[in-house]
Amino acid sequence: MIARLAGRIVEKEPQRVVVDVNGLGYGVAIPLSTYYTLPSDGEAVALRIHTHVKEDSIALYGFATREEQVLFERLIEISGIGPRLALAILSGLPVQDLVDAIAEGEAGRLRAIPGIGPRTADRVVLEMRDRVRQMVRSGPAESQGSGTSAERGVRSDVISALLNLGYRQNQAEDAVGKAMGSTGARQGSDRPSRSGEGEILQDVLRRSLRYLAS
Repeated sequence: MIARLAGRIVEKEPQRVVVDVNGLGYGVAIPLSTYYTLPSDGEAVALRIHTHVKEDSIALYGFATREEQVLFERLIEISGIGPRLALAILSGLPVQDLVDAIAEGEAGRLRAIPGIGPRTADRVVLEMRDRVRQMVRSGPAESQGSGTSAERGVRSDVISALLNLGYRQNQAEDAVGKAMGSTGARQGSDRPSRSGEGEILQDVLRRSLRYLAS
């Protein structure tokens, strides 16, 4: 069973990354929270892996942090929630916000995630509420149409990610507009550093998802 992959990125997209390990390319499904931590194509990466074995297939699910993997593995233990739906839930809210929503019994925030119906949201809260309490606010503090080209790039990338999650165009544009109005996305430069741009993307995505779940 594969528990970790370390290699170089061949290609990546919001829900999947291909990692080259000694000439072998491994396709790994990922949540958005992991996607925005990935380096550029050709650079080194290491992922925590959950290997999901079925009668006719083996699938790999990758995570940047232990918290993401723990939540994923607890979600798929719930009847009716498979790996794809678990990834959708992880992608629909920032990890710590998801933990808080479950711990506080706020099923309504989970229902706002595309593909998550009322019964599934209620089941997640019922079965996971006590199990996630120790994770509440135990994580690290958060990082911090018009405008610079950097801002337009961030806006476009986050809207695209939200559309991939199933939100409508108008929902995505409205949420991103509000998020960029309340965050430090404006950096005063058309060319932020690669690491700085990644932090901005994560911050705007987190805030956008919160607006959509509110």
